[in-house]
Amino acid sequence: MIPTITAFERSPDGGKGLARDTRVRWAREEVGQPYEVRLVSFSAMKEGAHLALHPFGQIPTSEEGDLGLFETGAIVFHIAERHAGLFPDDANDRARAITWMFAALSTVEPPILELGNARLLEGDKSWSAQRMPLVVDRVRDRLDQLSRRLGDADWLDGPFSAGDLMMVSVLLRLKLSGMLNEYANLAAYIARGEARPAYKRAFDAQLALYTGQPAD
Repeated sequence: MIPTITAFERSPDGGKGLARDTRVRWAREEVGQPYEVRLVSFSAMKEGAHLALHPFGQIPTSEEGDLGLFETGAIVFHIAERHAGLFPDDANDRARAITWMFAALSTVEPPILELGNARLLEGDKSWSAQRMPLVVDRVRDRLDQLSRRLGDADWLDGPFSAGDLMMVSVLLRLKLSGMLNEYANLAAYIARGEARPAYKRAFDAQLALYTGQPAD
C-alpha cells in the first residue's frame, strides 16, 4: 500500500521547503518509496478527522495501512528503519545516526525556532531589543559547537544518513538570516544536502503546492 502524508493546503512558508512535510518527502525520496499527499486546510487541521491522526492538530502525518504516525522525527525514523538508505548497516553506526536525529530536533532546532518566534511574534514588544541578543547568542552557541564537530567532513558521521537529513532540514531555517555566513563549513554542508536529487524532488513537490504549478 502506498503511504499517504498530509501537508498544508497552501504552505505558509511560501514554498521555501521549510514546512515539515518536506522532511518526510525527502526521506521517502531517499529510500525510493512512492507516496501520496493529502492536503489539509488550517481549519481542517483542528477538526476531528485530522485530530484523530495528530492530536496536536499539525502536519505532517503518515498513514500506511493500519499504521498512522505523527511527529516528523518519528515518521522519518520509521522510514529509515523499514527501508535501506538512511541508516547504516552497522549497529553502532546506526545508533550514532539516530543520535544525530535527536540532536537536530532536541538540541539544535529549539533555539532556532525561538529566534524565529522572537522576530515574528515579539519584534514589536518593548523588551524585544534587550532580549534579542540573548536569543541570537543561543543559536550561535549551537552553531559554534556543530561547526567544530563537523569540521571538514562532508557529513556528520560517515556517509549521509537520517541524522544529516534532519540536521540539514533544521539548519535550513537559518538560511535567510545571514547567520550561516559565519560558518563556511555549515553553509557547504547545507548546500550538499540541497544538492541531493532526493531533496530536490521533495523541494519541488512542496513548492508546487504553493505555486499551483506541477513540479519539473
